[in-house]
Amino acid sequence: MRLRRSQLGLGMWGWFYVAGTMGVIAMVGIKSVPIYTNQMAIQRAIQQVAGQGALASASAPEVRSALQRFWDIEDIAMLDTKEVKVKKTAAGRSLAYEYEARVHLFYNIDIVMTFADEVPMRAGEGA
Repeated sequence: MRLRRSQLGLGMWGWFYVAGTMGVIAMVGIKSVPIYTNQMAIQRAIQQVAGQGALASASAPEVRSALQRFWDIEDIAMLDTKEVKVKKTAAGRSLAYEYEARVHLFYNIDIVMTFADEVPMRAGEGA
């Protein structure tokens, strides 16, 4: 009777492959999280400013000044308040932005993410 011998588990090269793959995924995650938290802070700030009814008829510099207060508090990077556009639409006014966030990963490889949103401004009394 001949015993059949089979491999149990991963070999050395298999472990290198699994560890390398997990390392790259972890590195991308670690580099991406700050970009997404920055984007969430931008989105939250713009929604709060757009929700202030007193700013619905304010000039663009006044709206940007209100945004700058949130930028200073939240320590927002990657987007300047001057890049947020105060647009006139058929329904009123809105705050719109579009930007690209780039972070170096390794060697000559970067992670590039683009974000864009348009938030209508609420008319009415101040919040």
